[in-house]
This record gives sequence, C-alpha cells and structure tokens, in this order.
Amino acid sequence: MRVILADDHRLLIEGLSNLLNAHGFEVIGIAKNGAEAIQLTQKFQPDVILMDIMMPGHDGLSATRLIKEQCPEVKVVILSTSDDDHDLFEAVKFGADGYLLKSMTGEELIGALNDLEHGETPLSPGLTPRLLSEFSKLSKAKDAYQADECTHHQLMEKLTDRQFEVLQLVAKGMTYKEIGKHLAISERTVRFHMSEAIQRLHLQNRNQVLSLAEKLGLNTLNSPET
Repeated sequence: MRVILADDHRLLIEGLSNLLNAHGFEVIGIAKNGAEAIQLTQKFQPDVILMDIMMPGHDGLSATRLIKEQCPEVKVVILSTSDDDHDLFEAVKFGADGYLLKSMTGEELIGALNDLEHGETPLSPGLTPRLLSEFSKLSKAKDAYQADECTHHQLMEKLTDRQFEVLQLVAKGMTYKEIGKHLAISERTVRFHMSEAIQRLHLQNRNQVLSLAEKLGLNTLNSPET
C-alpha cells in the first residue's frame, strides 16, 4: 500500500514513516499542510493518505473534500488528536474513508490500515456509536421534512382511511374522547390510530402531526361522516 502522510509534526511523521515501512507499507510522500497533500496526491496517486486535521494554511478537512472530488479512488483516513463530533461528522461528509485518533497504538494503526485494504472503514473505538446516532438523527430529519412537504394525496396514501379520519378530526380541535364518540370507537382506539399515524409519517409527536395537518388544510375540510 502506497501512503502519503499529511501532518506538520516532524517527529510524528518520522515515527509514522518508520512504523509503516517496517510493516511493508511504502511512504511515497510527506505533506506539511493540506495544499501539499493535494499536490502530492495529484502527482503520485497514492493508495491512501493519512491526514491530520489541524495544519497551517490549508487544513485537513478541506483538503480531504478536494482530494475526494478530484481523486475519488484515493483513500483518505483522518489521523488526528481531535475526537470532536464536528470534526468527525465533517470528515465523513467530505468523503473520508476512516477516522483514527493519534492516541491509538502502532499495532492498532497497522491493523486499521489492513482493514482498510480489505474494504472496511477504520474507526477508533467509541466513534462508531456517535456516527450511527448522527445518521439516525439525519434520517429522521429527512423523513420529517419529506412528510412535511408531502401533498394531501400523498398523505392519504401513507395513512389508512381511519387514521386519516382521526387526523382530520384532531386537526379540527376535537379531543380524543369527542373523536371516539363521533366515530363510535373507544378513546383508546383513537389514541392508537394517532400513534400509528405519527409513526407512518416519520414524525416525533402530536404537535408535528398537527402542524402538517394545518399546512395541508385538513382543519378546513368537511368533517368525515360516521
């Protein structure tokens, strides 16, 4: 595996070079900042770049974004002291193929690079749950946005007839007890249908459903017949 090291700490670079060379990796270039990392990548087309984040001039995150845009086949693995969520999420957003902390041992680094060579994503312990949590939040936000932007017809396709009836009556300001009496069902059943509607629309609570119903004008439609 042909490697470029991008870091402005000379002692660390020397140690990394010796470690990698001793395990059969070939260090083909050393960059002191992001701009040099981009230039060396264009010149040598390495297999992987070990990229620090905090470097003078051109930082590692912006360099990662540009490298992945220009040379998407080149693997970029962040090697940093920062375990800040913002740096982690930005690195993944910009296309980084892994995120490792400098607190790891040399043996762990070699193992991570071997994992990368076999198609795995190297991440330091503790980072994976944080990434999964962030992706889950983003997915829910996307689903909520899509639900918020859906049309009246699309809303009806997502819900059963009964769920739509309940949602429309809630939008008109009726209580669950009043809805139950109006539809000749129990208050508990009304709550169940409302809960199901919230889940199907990928929303978080009753207020979000009411906001969507108001935007779609459900509170102005004629009340459904029993």
